[in-house]
Amino acid sequence: MTGDGFDVIVIGGGGAGLAAAVTAAEEGASVLLFESERELGGSTQLSAGLFTAAGTSVQAALGIEDTPERFFQHYMDLNQWLLAPGLISAFCEHAGPTLEWLIGLGVEVPAKVSANAHMPGLCQAGVEDVWRGHVPKDQGYGLVQVLAKAARDRGVEVVLNTRVQRLLTEDGRVCGVVADDLGVRAGAVVVASGGFAHDRELLARYYPAALRAGEDLFVVAAEGSRGDHLRFAEAVGASVAGDGWGLMLPTAYFQRLHHWQSGFPPKSRVYVDASGRRFMDEDASYAVSTGIIEAHGGSVWAVFDERARRSLPPGYVHWDADHVAAEADAGRTVRAATLAGLAAEIGVPGETLEATVRRWNDQLPHGRDDDFQRHRTLANKGSRQNPEPIDEAPFYAARVLPAELVCTHAGLEINAGAAVLDERGEVIPGLFAAGEAGAGVLGQRYVGGGNAVAGALTMGRIAGRNAATTQR
Repeated sequence: MTGDGFDVIVIGGGGAGLAAAVTAAEEGASVLLFESERELGGSTQLSAGLFTAAGTSVQAALGIEDTPERFFQHYMDLNQWLLAPGLISAFCEHAGPTLEWLIGLGVEVPAKVSANAHMPGLCQAGVEDVWRGHVPKDQGYGLVQVLAKAARDRGVEVVLNTRVQRLLTEDGRVCGVVADDLGVRAGAVVVASGGFAHDRELLARYYPAALRAGEDLFVVAAEGSRGDHLRFAEAVGASVAGDGWGLMLPTAYFQRLHHWQSGFPPKSRVYVDASGRRFMDEDASYAVSTGIIEAHGGSVWAVFDERARRSLPPGYVHWDADHVAAEADAGRTVRAATLAGLAAEIGVPGETLEATVRRWNDQLPHGRDDDFQRHRTLANKGSRQNPEPIDEAPFYAARVLPAELVCTHAGLEINAGAAVLDERGEVIPGLFAAGEAGAGVLGQRYVGGGNAVAGALTMGRIAGRNAATTQR
């Protein structure tokens, strides 16, 4: 501990904050962590815990050759080189070692192939050619429990249910925080307070695309995602990066929960735009699917039949056979006796929709998709049975649009050392950031499942290490 405070103060007890706190403590620093909610975990605890990394022991055990350099190239290409190469290079280089650090702490990631983000092992995270999605046992909750135990074991002092009001500065340096109207000094501060998904005013300012979903918008980020980092930015003159970027997942209009609660649409479905034509692989990764839908008007139709509706497995809240029928009875999901009648109801050319479904029936039920290669995506997800034809009346059409807000990407601009930069691009002494609060890792295109968790924990470690050593 410094003469009148702590070596490091961490704001936020989610994945980024816990990684920063544990790492700073491992460097011998005295650490105080403030969490605004009643428990640790933030959005990381609500996630699948999927972690994107390259050159890991899990990959090697499965015979997969990968390197941080290869990861970097894919990451930058997908984001059209709009991100700072130095920062992304640092992330890609340190993501693998961060995963190994987590495994050393007790996180279990079995060396086996996973078909999805909820099956422990290695899965396809996005549209990468080499699989990099590491799914831990016990999901994000288990990840947080391991980090929380590590924090306790290393003497991190945790204060729950306490929201930091502002940063303290002295002679141009951040030197502490004010919380509950009390000032607490520190040698350095790490901001890891999450995003701003629950603040409509900040969404309108920094991510207005989310509000285009209107009444269909729902948020799966933690309640603490209130944008405190952006208020800190204004107070200390920090630069804001990632303006206008975030992650929206495509969902049916009637969904209000993440897929593992809402359920999944039927395998036998086709997405059509206003022309009545199919335009994408219906199971494309959300690394690219939202962008594809936005390029086709922002709202499209999922067309399926009665057999597909009946095939929906029980136990889910929204994609359930009875729930879909109730939506159709209420007139919100369109239902018709023929495809031509369905086309008339949704305002697309009847002959075109019939031709689209006919071509889909000629291919997908026979295990191939010459147009959009969906058979490859289904195989990667472990689906061994071909979809059924779409041919049993009545037919249904449910509106699909990007409506699930997962995370926001605008935040304090950081460099490769997780130090916060001012509007001139210079380091603000004593201030570091990570996770959604530390912007620049999450870009216009979400690279794939685990991008946010890996970014948060990797940059959290870098922030914690550098915050602990900055005063030496």
